[in-house]
Amino acid sequence: MFKPQEMNAVIKIKIVPKVESVERDESFGIVLKSVTPEGAKLSKKNMQIVNIITDTEKKKKEEMYTQLLAQIEEEEEITWSGQFVKAIKLHPAKNDEGDIVDIEPMDALVHFISIGWKVIFCIVPPPHYGGGWPCFFIALAMIGLVTYVIQMAAELFGCVLGLEPSITAVTVVALGTSLPDTFASMIAANQDNYADAAIGNVTGSNSVNVFLGLGLPWVIALLYL
Repeated sequence: MFKPQEMNAVIKIKIVPKVESVERDESFGIVLKSVTPEGAKLSKKNMQIVNIITDTEKKKKEEMYTQLLAQIEEEEEITWSGQFVKAIKLHPAKNDEGDIVDIEPMDALVHFISIGWKVIFCIVPPPHYGGGWPCFFIALAMIGLVTYVIQMAAELFGCVLGLEPSITAVTVVALGTSLPDTFASMIAANQDNYADAAIGNVTGSNSVNVFLGLGLPWVIALLYL
């Protein structure tokens, strides 16, 4: 109730909790009417909308947790043989809105060009097999295989052009090993809401390339000498 000459007042509204476990934003309206005594008037805005906004940080964490669980469940459904089938097949996919998108000509061309590498990399077991350790070590072996192929191709390329091995290593080999990481980070940044996968891919790939890829051969060479 407004007192004489009072322009502002507080209206206490009891919010009844819902049974739903998922929090979401809610809105409701407040309408003022039946003004007394005579002569009192309401402004033109006699209705006010009240918005109840959930905790954004908590909501963000819940969404990230839900996405992580969905990703884990999706990975656990992948079998070793299913990886080969998925790598070979080319079929329409769904976009973010759930609509079926036809295969683009460029996607088909890239698929058929890289299908050999896709099948070879399917030798790596799914990450949920054996606690992820078989996937880790076999993936490292695959990285070493690709690096060896790039190194051999770079040596032949440098021999044809008459380049020094050091120049070939800095240009061709470094470029050939860094470009895949760059494209992988770009894809991860586009597909993830918060770019966490992109940052993890950059730091993880650099750690494997520098600390393990260079550190392990240096340790072996030091022990051998």
